[in-house]
Amino acid sequence: MSRIGRAPIDLLEGVEVTVEPGRVRVEGPKGTLQIAVSPRLTVEEQDGQLVVKRPSDQRSDRAQQGLARSLIANAVTGVTEGFMRNLEIRGVGYRCALQGRRLELIVGFSHTVMIDPPEGITIEAPSQTKITVSGIDKQKVGQVAANIRSVRPPDSYHGKGVRYEGESVRLKPGKAAVAR
Repeated sequence: MSRIGRAPIDLLEGVEVTVEPGRVRVEGPKGTLQIAVSPRLTVEEQDGQLVVKRPSDQRSDRAQQGLARSLIANAVTGVTEGFMRNLEIRGVGYRCALQGRRLELIVGFSHTVMIDPPEGITIEAPSQTKITVSGIDKQKVGQVAANIRSVRPPDSYHGKGVRYEGESVRLKPGKAAVAR
């Protein structure tokens, strides 16, 4: 039995859910999200909770149930609270700035790197070395943060680059530390 798939999803106040075959629409104070689910699954609302049910105990049905339950729970959280990823920039001369909605990164290249956020994603730069990516869609927020990090991932010798907040980078000792 899938423990994730069986867990009910609590619907908070102000969240409306519309269930159609193969699609669930979640509306809340921050916006609207649509989730595609397997047409074999049924999503029911019972006593202020959503329950995802599967037709059989086949492995694919169990997997689809857990996936659909997680996606719907993320959508409910997104339209009520939203999601946020924080990044930090380390390195001498490395910095960021906002120009309108666009993020300008100066990270050691001969040119600046401009990043345009997709619709529904907000990028903020509270300081020259901090970046905040926020939005209601968890997948989009994570992907935009990963795209920003991929411009200059932290190098393994000095740790310079763009990293997630709290990410620890293991540094290699370098050739001076090699024993003779």
